[in-house]
Amino acid sequence: MSLTDRLAAARGRSTETIDAPAPGGAGVAGGAGGAAAAGSAGGASNVPVPTTSETRRKAAAPPKGDPFQDLKRIVHQRLVETLGPKMYDAHMTQSELEQQVRLALQTAIADADIPMSSADRTRVSQEIADDILGYGPIEPLLRDPSLSEVMVNSYKDIFVERSGKLVKVDTAFTDEAHLRRTIDKIVSKIGRRVDETSPMCDARLPDGSRVNAIIPPLALDGSKLTIRKFSEDPYTVDDLINFGTLTPASARLLEGCVRGRLNILVSGGTGSGKTTTLNVLSAFIPEDERIVTIEDAAELRLGQDHVLRLESRPANIEGKGAVTIRDLVKNSLRMRPDRVVVGEIRDAAALDMLQAMNTGHDGSISTLHANTPRDALARLETMVLMAGMDLPVRAIREQVASAVDLIIQQTRLKDGTRRITAITEIVGMEGDIITTQDVFLFDYAAGLDENGKFKGGLLSMGLRPRFLERLTDHGVHVDPAIFATGGTLR
Repeated sequence: MSLTDRLAAARGRSTETIDAPAPGGAGVAGGAGGAAAAGSAGGASNVPVPTTSETRRKAAAPPKGDPFQDLKRIVHQRLVETLGPKMYDAHMTQSELEQQVRLALQTAIADADIPMSSADRTRVSQEIADDILGYGPIEPLLRDPSLSEVMVNSYKDIFVERSGKLVKVDTAFTDEAHLRRTIDKIVSKIGRRVDETSPMCDARLPDGSRVNAIIPPLALDGSKLTIRKFSEDPYTVDDLINFGTLTPASARLLEGCVRGRLNILVSGGTGSGKTTTLNVLSAFIPEDERIVTIEDAAELRLGQDHVLRLESRPANIEGKGAVTIRDLVKNSLRMRPDRVVVGEIRDAAALDMLQAMNTGHDGSISTLHANTPRDALARLETMVLMAGMDLPVRAIREQVASAVDLIIQQTRLKDGTRRITAITEIVGMEGDIITTQDVFLFDYAAGLDENGKFKGGLLSMGLRPRFLERLTDHGVHVDPAIFATGGTLR
């Protein structure tokens, strides 16, 4: 049977379904009598039964969705049948597979012999190719460089983040099963799974974009998919300066701190840009040093040659085989690292990270979730207690004060921009309290411009940090002029 015949048969079956008699011989064509029969059969009922003419008018009305949905479904099925084995051929490159799919797609649409404009033909071809080669309706969103996040709330509700603002888009998945297939395609590529026994998963795309998926029964209204996009070309320090996240002088200061082997924490809320800043800071590490990166889902992309990338692993279906960040931090210390870069500290791994910083592995960098530098210290203390070690609070604080040199606070402001709002030095201990001093702070007092954007920048507090002497010992010179009181860094 040709593709045209199959489409005609599918339309014929939908018409037969509309005109088919109801069980017991009382069909819709019975008009008012049919309505009365339906009412008597089911007891007293006030639900009106549509007449034949009403039903036919509804059947003749154009569908609200995609008019080529049937065509896409049948062509997609035909492509899977003809190209199925080739799609998993290990000897075929991605470009060769794309060429095969697009050639077969053109043939299948031509065989359908459905009247279509050139624009519709191009759109249908691209949508089917995206579904087979990519991630379905969200594939164009992932290709859009102006978007920073794609959020699938349900198969028919998709939001994106553009310029720091959330916007709903018109695209949608066909149904819940279509969304689940896309989620499975994403997570299976890195050896992870999402099912009823493991309904949550963190994964990544080939370009390093972060993926989180959660499905029923944990997600009550259908599967959820959240993708934090990363640029194909990793952001550089110049990009952050252009975005207003940094200023040229603060960038020089942070470069000196990394080259001078200070231990640095990047603190901030969700979506504030911590990972991007961590990636930029890591780019300042000299080429002749051995770097070990440890992450839940590998996102960092360092340009140095001597980089060893480690990634944690969840438990298998039997609840065994999990490898945590803490396990990887312990193992990394046996790999002779010059630097240890941890994507995020969120649990008892904080204790091992502090011990690494205090035992000769200086120059380590990591991130954690906190609203202020002072909150970051409190949260670090709490995570150390999660390790189950019966340590007095003062001992933990002394270790934190000795290990961490600098906290960089990152904030996503209400205008959608991501700014570094504080660069804070850890000075030491006074009694049982960790003492800090703000080297630079964001000037909120500058207010907003006519477009609602913050006009402020980083202001020097007029204090020369104590770590300047350590930087000098490592051969790193920072111009003291950038610490002039009240001047915006330029």
